[in-house]
Amino acid sequence: MTRRAARGLWAALLTTAVLSTGAACSDGGGSASSTASKAASAAASAASRGADVVASATAAAGEKLNGFKNGVNAKSDVELGTPSTDNDGRATVKVTVKNSTDSAKSYAVQVNFRDGSGNLLDTVVVTVDDIGPRASKDATARSNRKLSGEVKAEVGRALRH
Repeated sequence: MTRRAARGLWAALLTTAVLSTGAACSDGGGSASSTASKAASAAASAASRGADVVASATAAAGEKLNGFKNGVNAKSDVELGTPSTDNDGRATVKVTVKNSTDSAKSYAVQVNFRDGSGNLLDTVVVTVDDIGPRASKDATARSNRKLSGEVKAEVGRALRH
């Protein structure tokens, strides 16, 4: 987790605790500190699950790319479109791969989805198989989960074999 993300998390936790304290004072259902503690714990748990999802997606992407034997760095052969959101709330982006070689090749492209501050939200790997020599082929990268707010996409890694 980046420092910026950590600061944002702590700001959210503090805000949640303060708001919960105010709510506890008005509902008569327990002490303010108890309610604030429960709210902070719930917020930390949610943030932890979010970080776990990103870590899991990153690990899965790494495994998929590592399984691409004898891959050659081909990041310059890949272009991404503008991210959008599908009907399920997941981020999608068009991936265009241009085979720059004289024989048919397959590609594995890691697409990172980031928020407006550059924090990693999700990562996926798209495979694009059997692209003819000097030809292009399109695919779509789709996030593993719903993403909200400003979402940007970048090519993390791209391998050709």
